[in-house]
Amino acid sequence: MAIVRGWARGREEQVLTKKDIVRTISEEIGLTQQQTKKIVQKTFDAIIDSLVRERRIELRNFGVFEVKQRAARNARNPRTGRQVSVPEKFVVTFKPGKEMEAKVMELTEGDSQLSPLTKLLEARVASESLENLKSTTPKRTFPARGETDF
Repeated sequence: MAIVRGWARGREEQVLTKKDIVRTISEEIGLTQQQTKKIVQKTFDAIIDSLVRERRIELRNFGVFEVKQRAARNARNPRTGRQVSVPEKFVVTFKPGKEMEAKVMELTEGDSQLSPLTKLLEARVASESLENLKSTTPKRTFPARGETDF
């Protein structure tokens, strides 16, 4: 996975690349990465060609890609504050299928990066660290009401 510096708040994110997809598929089906790369690229090319020709492609249990036309509009340049005219254009939209949506809804924070074994190990280390911290931290005593400890 590639590490990409996010534009929002300077955070870094792991991003799955086409190379990662090719590597994973080639390992699973036993083809070389070069052969798999050709297949993956042909698939992407077919999706693009279908969108240009048909303006819609439905992939069951995955989702629907659709070309939509955005109307011309007036907008404001955030840097200068001046009004600018944005011409009409075509954009590609994607609506996830039910199966994809269900799997994404099951995600919790950090699920995409950690395997179940890694999560278990992290939880165990965290609980052991907490126990060690409790046993090595001296108990604080507070002065009785009305007494001062200056």
